Amino acid sequence: MARKLLLTHIDVPGIQTFEVYRQKGGYRAVEKALKTLTPDDVVEEVKKSGLRGRGGAGFPTGMKWSFLAKPEGVPRYLVCNADESEPGTFKDRFLMTHIPHALIEGMIVSSYALGANTSYIYVRGEMMPQIRILERAIAEAKNAGFLGKNILGSGYDLELYVQPGGGAYICGEETALLESLEGKRGNPRIKPPFPAVSGLYNCPTVVNNVESIAATVPIINDGGEEYAKIGIERSTGTKLISAGGNINKPGVYEIELGLPVEEFIYSDEYCGGIAGGKRLKAVVAGGSSVPILPANLILKTLKGDSRLMTYESLADGGFQSGTMLGSGGFIVFDEDQCIVRNTWNFTRFYHHESCGQCSPCREGTGWMEKVLHKIEHGHGAFSDIDLLVDVSKKIEGNTICPLGDAAAWPVASAIRHFRDEFEWHVTHGQEAQTRNYGLAHYADPLEPVA
Repeated sequence: MARKLLLTHIDVPGIQTFEVYRQKGGYRAVEKALKTLTPDDVVEEVKKSGLRGRGGAGFPTGMKWSFLAKPEGVPRYLVCNADESEPGTFKDRFLMTHIPHALIEGMIVSSYALGANTSYIYVRGEMMPQIRILERAIAEAKNAGFLGKNILGSGYDLELYVQPGGGAYICGEETALLESLEGKRGNPRIKPPFPAVSGLYNCPTVVNNVESIAATVPIINDGGEEYAKIGIERSTGTKLISAGGNINKPGVYEIELGLPVEEFIYSDEYCGGIAGGKRLKAVVAGGSSVPILPANLILKTLKGDSRLMTYESLADGGFQSGTMLGSGGFIVFDEDQCIVRNTWNFTRFYHHESCGQCSPCREGTGWMEKVLHKIEHGHGAFSDIDLLVDVSKKIEGNTICPLGDAAAWPVASAIRHFRDEFEWHVTHGQEAQTRNYGLAHYADPLEPVA
C-alpha cells in the first residue's frame, strides 16, 4: 500500500470534526510550530521538503514564501486558492469536504511562517456545502484556542475567513483572485509587481493552493527532510490525483510521486483499468489545460522508459511529446472517444471563461470554438485544421495570464497527435456527428514510438 500523508484518516468516522481530528493527532503541527519553531524555521522546513505547488504550476513552495516582502508596519496576507475550477480536477473539494481541519491547520502553520495575522480561504462560489463545512471547522478551531488572539499562549494572533468567489474560472489565477477578493471584477493583473510584493490591498501576499497548504502539516510534524525522502528527484512527497473518464474506479487518490503511469491506470489500488475492458486511447494528465497525449506517449517516454507520475517525467519531450502534471486532473479516454468532440468541448469552456481583457484570448478562443464546431458538425475543410494551429500559436504566450495558454495547448496537442482524426471528420462530413471515431480508424496508439 502506498504511503498516505493527507488522506491517512479519510475513512475514520467523524474525521471532519475537530474532536476526532484532534484525537488522530490533529493540530500537533500548530503546537510544534508555535512552541518550538520560529517563522523562519518553518519556512526552512518547507524548503527542505521540496514541496512544489500542487495547484498546477509546480513552483517550489518554500522558495515562493522566501520572496515575500517584509516592510515594517505593513500587514502580510496568506490567501488559500480554493477556486478549484480546472475541468477534471476535484481533489481540493474532496479534501475540504472530508478533512477540513487539515486545511485549517495548514493555514495556521503557513500564516505563522509568513507573519500573516489575517488570512483568507477563497472558495469557488458554487461550493456552498464546502464553504459551510470550512466555516464550521474554523469556529471549532477558534473555540479550542487555535485561532484568534494569543494562540496557545504564543503571542501569535490569526483571524481566518472564508470568502466565496463568483464562480469564474479566471479567478483561479492568483491576481484575478486577489482582485475578486477585494470586491472588484476578477481580471488578472499585469505582473510585475508580483503578489509577494504588492498583492491583497497592495500588501505583500502569498497565494497557495489547498493541497499545498495542507501538505505543510506532515512536513512540520515529520520534518522537511523526511518528507523529501518520499517521491523521486525534484518531485517529492505525495500528490492527490483526481482520476476520471473511462476507468473502472474514478475518484481521488493519494499517490507517492514517482508511481508509474501505467500502474496508476491499471492497478486495482488506483484506477482499476479501462472500463468495459476497452483499450486506452489518450490521457489528459493534469486537467483540461495541459497537452493531451496518446496512449503510447503517456505510457512511455521517447527514450522508451516508463513514464512516471512526476513533474519531470510527464514533461519529458516538452510539448512535442510530453505534458504536465498540472493540477492532477487525470482524464482517461478509451478507444471509442472522439478527440475532436472533446477538444471542441474544452474550447467552448475556455471561450466562455475568458475574461476578455486580452484580444488574443478573447478573439482567439472564439475563433477556435467556431472552427472546431464546423469540423465536429461535418462542415469543416482541411484548411481549418491549419487555421486552428495558427490561431493557437497566436494565443500562446501573448496574454496577461495563462488562460490563453490553457486554451491553446489542448487544441495544438490534439492536432499534433490526432491530426488524422481531424482529417477524418473533414472527409466524412455529417457521418462524424453520429459515429464514434475509434481505434479502427487510425494507427494503434499503443504501437512503439520510433
